[in-house]
Amino acid sequence: QVQLVESGGGLVQPGGSLTLSCAASGITLSLYHMSWYRQAPAKERELVARIVTAGGGTKYADSVKGRFTISRDNGKNTVYLQMNSLNTEDTAVYYCNAAHWASSSSNYWGQGTQVTVSS
Repeated sequence: QVQLVESGGGLVQPGGSLTLSCAASGITLSLYHMSWYRQAPAKERELVARIVTAGGGTKYADSVKGRFTISRDNGKNTVYLQMNSLNTEDTAVYYCNAAHWASSSSNYWGQGTQVTVSS
């Protein structure tokens, strides 16, 4: 049974930082491209950051470049999203996604963690 469990969300003031974690079980993380998505109220889910399996290359949404950093620890089967200089537009539910590098049918989502940026 595959599980992705996000943690680390919460309430933070503008300009603050948070680190999200996504702990995976039931899969070998090194075989998966890992991504963070977010969905704000009344908006579509959008890709925030992705880290690929081979080489660890990364991709970021323009809105978070220079502020967010995605990383992975394959030994711990965990992916992280370090978020700095948060602003109110970053308020959303953040979801972890695992996509197998060779199988489009092996695609999994976590349950999400709420991030609220407010003074």
